[in-house]
Amino acid sequence: MSDLNVLFAGFGGQGILFSGKVMAYAALMEGKELSWLPSYGPEMRGGTASCSVCISDKAIGSPLVVNPDVLVVMNLPSLEKFENDVVPGGLIIIDSSIVHKKVTRTDVKVVYVDASRLAEDNGLKGAANMVMLGRLFKETGFCSAENLDLGLQKSVPAKKAFLLDNNRKAISLGIES
Repeated sequence: MSDLNVLFAGFGGQGILFSGKVMAYAALMEGKELSWLPSYGPEMRGGTASCSVCISDKAIGSPLVVNPDVLVVMNLPSLEKFENDVVPGGLIIIDSSIVHKKVTRTDVKVVYVDASRLAEDNGLKGAANMVMLGRLFKETGFCSAENLDLGLQKSVPAKKAFLLDNNRKAISLGIES
């Protein structure tokens, strides 16, 4: 892999920024150049949130992902806003529990993941973002499984260490989906 530009997008409170952070730390553990650029509306929880992650073998010129190779969307407004920005040949991963609209583009690969339902059915309510990250890992192999776990460990604050295993389970659900 030389360059991978990913845009995570959804509502505030869905763990959009956290997903990007885990991915960024995993890439750092992999020895890659990276940038992580969060963006959210003033409302935060319930408002719009997006996160640009750039991973490269060489220095990164701009941290902003305008034309993502991969778009990970967890709500309909994000799909409608960013669908046409994905590069031809790119990938769109959609939480189909929340987004019921189908992508009409034929020049991108689309993966529908029932992430919110999968998380909830497995006692992992609120971990749909990690299910989506697991699927992103499966589709792109942006790092090794070991470094993905190290990135997760680095991202979970000490006061929430009790959530580490649930996040691991959610990532596994995404990989298996």
